[in-house]
Amino acid sequence: MANSGIQLLGFFLSLIGIVGLIIGTILPQWKMSAYIGDNIITAVAMYQGLWMSCAFQSTGQLQCKIYDSILQLDSSLQATRALMIVGIIVSIAGLGVACMGMKCTTCAGSDKLRKSRIAMTGGIILLVGGLCAIVACSWFAHNVIRAFYNPYTPVNTKFEFGAAIFIAWGGSLLDVLGGAMLAASCPRKKQVSKYPSMAGSRSGPPSSTKEYV
Repeated sequence: MANSGIQLLGFFLSLIGIVGLIIGTILPQWKMSAYIGDNIITAVAMYQGLWMSCAFQSTGQLQCKIYDSILQLDSSLQATRALMIVGIIVSIAGLGVACMGMKCTTCAGSDKLRKSRIAMTGGIILLVGGLCAIVACSWFAHNVIRAFYNPYTPVNTKFEFGAAIFIAWGGSLLDVLGGAMLAASCPRKKQVSKYPSMAGSRSGPPSSTKEYV
């Protein structure tokens, strides 16, 4: 019963994590303009994401523009895009495999050991997808930090972390946590004792005594 509860908890954590990954990937607030130096008072806030860049004006108007060409983007942004997409696809596939092997489902027959191994495989796939997303977010964050502390970067073009990268980070961590719980839910095989039971040893062979006249 406890094993089934761990599987359900891991499944829902991974599901929430995948939703967070999708939302974080779509949102444009991966990095936002930093208000430092002479850039403290400004009427326009700049946001940049994986797919578009946006400008939020003080009047409340938001204008976004999708990147025109993939080849014009720098290699780090292209790699972040690819890792996030791979992480989402792999996580969805792992969630489907784990769902087939969970005890509360009727897929894959009634063999409990086989279903547990399928759930463990799905958990490992979820771990791989979550790690891909963590690497993508960390790589993007490293580039933002490096550009922020670069003395040759103009003050008005410096950026800091936006809300979307934190959502993606949180989703990837939940994905990894849920995958780990599913991967750890596989039961161990029962060890067979090498020695016969005491009850069997005490009950000797049937008596073959004969009566002599």
